[in-house]
Amino acid sequence: MRIVLIFLIKFYWFFKSKEKAPCCIFRKSCSHYVYDKTCKEGFISGLKALRYRVNNCKYGFELYEDPINKRIYMILPNNKTIDEKEIAERLLK
Repeated sequence: MRIVLIFLIKFYWFFKSKEKAPCCIFRKSCSHYVYDKTCKEGFISGLKALRYRVNNCKYGFELYEDPINKRIYMILPNNKTIDEKEIAERLLK
C-alpha cells in the first residue's frame, strides 16, 4: 500500500502546474511532507500525515509574534502551535 500512496504523490507532482505559486502554509509542502513520512515510516504514518495536513493546511490559522523573544508562531485550526521553522517563508514576510 505504501507504493500506491507514493505513486499517487508522484503522479500529482507530474501533473501539478509548475507556474502556479505554492499556497501551502507550511515550509515543507504538504505533498513532500506526506511523501517523506510514507517513505520513512510506512503507509499508515503517511495516511495520518495526509489527514493532518488536509485538516490544517487551510485558512483559519493565526500568526503572532512573541513579544519576549520576537519569534513568530502560528496557531493551526486544530489549535496546535508551530514555530517559524515550519511556517512558509512567504507568510513570514
